[in-house]
Amino acid sequence: MMIDYIVVFILGLCVGSFLNVLIYREAKGESFLFGRSYCDKCKKRLAWFENIPLLSYVFLRGRCRRCHKKISLQYPLVELLTGLQFIWIYFLLKSNLTFFSRFEGFYSLLSLLLYLGIGACLLAIFIADVKFFIIPDSAVFFAIFLGLLKLWVDYRYTGMIDFSTLPSAGLTALFFLFLILLTKGKGMGYGDVKLGFLMGLLLGFPDILIALFIAFLTGAIVGVILILIGRKKLKSKIAFGPFLILGTVFAFIYGQKILFYFY
Repeated sequence: MMIDYIVVFILGLCVGSFLNVLIYREAKGESFLFGRSYCDKCKKRLAWFENIPLLSYVFLRGRCRRCHKKISLQYPLVELLTGLQFIWIYFLLKSNLTFFSRFEGFYSLLSLLLYLGIGACLLAIFIADVKFFIIPDSAVFFAIFLGLLKLWVDYRYTGMIDFSTLPSAGLTALFFLFLILLTKGKGMGYGDVKLGFLMGLLLGFPDILIALFIAFLTGAIVGVILILIGRKKLKSKIAFGPFLILGTVFAFIYGQKILFYFY
C-alpha cells in the first residue's frame, strides 16, 4: 500500500522543517528549541500557514510575505530531502523486517523510528557542515543517544549485540583527536572527533575502516578537483563532515557485502 509511504514522507517533511531551524539557529548560536520561526531577512515572526513544510514555499512563491525578499532554497530542499530520505530508510527496513505483527512489528517499528532519527541527524550535520562549516553538537549527541538506544533495543528484543561498536567509537574519536594534534587544528576540528565517535558506534568493526577509507578517498578526490577548477586553493578550508557521512552510509549499506567479496 502507498499510504504508508505517504505518511512516512509527510513525517519526513515535518522533521526536515525542524532540521532547518536546528541548522540555522545553531550556526547563529541561538536556541532551536524555543522561540517562534522568523524571516531571515526582516526578522518578522512567521504565521502558522507560512510554516507548512514545502507547501508554504510554493504558495509564497519563494518570497517572504512581509519584506518580499527571496527565501533561501535551502528550506524546501532540506524538507524534500528529509522526506525522500525517510522513504528510502523505510523501504530498506521494510524489505528486511516484518512490520506490524505482534512481536516483530513492535521491534521493527521501534527500529524504524531510531533509524529515521539517526538519518535525520546525519542529514542535518551534512547540510550544516556544507553551508556553515559546523557540526551541530545537538545533532551529533542526539544521534549518539539514538545509537546507544538502538544497541539496547537490539539486545532487549533479539539477545544480540555488537561488542565492537563502543571500542570502534572510542578508537575512531581518538584517531581524529590525534590528527588534530598532529596538524595543530588545521586539518579538522573537534566536531569531527564527535562525528567519528558516532560513526564507530553505528558501524562497529571492521565496517568503520571501510567508512574511513571512503571518506578520506572521496574527500581527497573532491578536494583535488576543486583546486584544479579554481574553486579552492591549496590551503582553503573544505568541509570534511559530509565525506564522513557518505562513508558511513556507504559502509552501513555495502560494508558486509564488500567484506564477503574479499573474504
